Amino acid sequence: MEKRLTVCIPAYNEETSLQQFLPVVIDHCLQRDYDILLVNDGSSDRTAEIADKLLSPHHFHIINHKINRGYGAAIKTGIMAVVTEYIATIDADGQHSLEDVDMLYAIICENDADMVVGDRRGQAPRNVYRTLGKILIRGFAKLLMRVPIYDINSGMKVYRAELAKRYIPLCPDAMPFSEIITLIFIYNKHNVIEYPIRISTRKGGISSVNTRTAFQTVMEIVNMLVLFNPLRIFLPIAILSIFLGFAWGIPLVIKGRGVSVGSMLGIVAGLIFFFLGLIAEQLSLIRLWQVLSKESEKTQGKHKE
Repeated sequence: MEKRLTVCIPAYNEETSLQQFLPVVIDHCLQRDYDILLVNDGSSDRTAEIADKLLSPHHFHIINHKINRGYGAAIKTGIMAVVTEYIATIDADGQHSLEDVDMLYAIICENDADMVVGDRRGQAPRNVYRTLGKILIRGFAKLLMRVPIYDINSGMKVYRAELAKRYIPLCPDAMPFSEIITLIFIYNKHNVIEYPIRISTRKGGISSVNTRTAFQTVMEIVNMLVLFNPLRIFLPIAILSIFLGFAWGIPLVIKGRGVSVGSMLGIVAGLIFFFLGLIAEQLSLIRLWQVLSKESEKTQGKHKE
């Protein structure tokens, strides 16, 4: 019977955790007829050696990046390489439970969903600083667009490989990939749901998530919103500028002091922001059409073959 699920594991300098975690993953996937694809993202330790030693005898797949490209780039490589209908992403640090993979896979099939996100809500925070950062990122995302999913940056997800392949050209190569791919699925009206999962302590190694990651995530969310709905950003700024311009200038006109330079500046700036938003809207439609039509051509070409 043809396999329907591939477990994709991006790994960067995870030799310690992989020695403990990967044998468990292999046994679990062999029992359930899942495929495994590990993407070694240019590790400088023995990650590639350990992965090859453990995975090769079972004919599971390993892809090695020559240099470190980033967490998102590793997942992109995995997504493009899978041939199954569904793909599950888990971290290489051993924090995710494989029983949760089974549960998310069952849920996406039962609900005919397009993505199921592992929800880590309610579990004791292991790093208060990082937890605060995640809360701020979620809050920022919800200010810019409607987000029905709580844990948008969860590393454990199961999604339809076909849709993931369609959208990864719009996703970043860095750590914010998890948030952006989720928001893209949501924005495009796909059926995205979440389900509680358990998180364990790392099997080894050191996490690469830091303050820079949080800043990158915020910038990528803004970039994504400018791509999909630029007027959501430009229009409020334009309205505020015009409103402040009139609010500042009308009292002066009533008093007979003429038109204020500051008032005119606010109104003109508001009009400029408005027209910039219109231009950005047209450019975003063109870019989206180019990306999605190019992916559609690739898919049609594969079907003809």
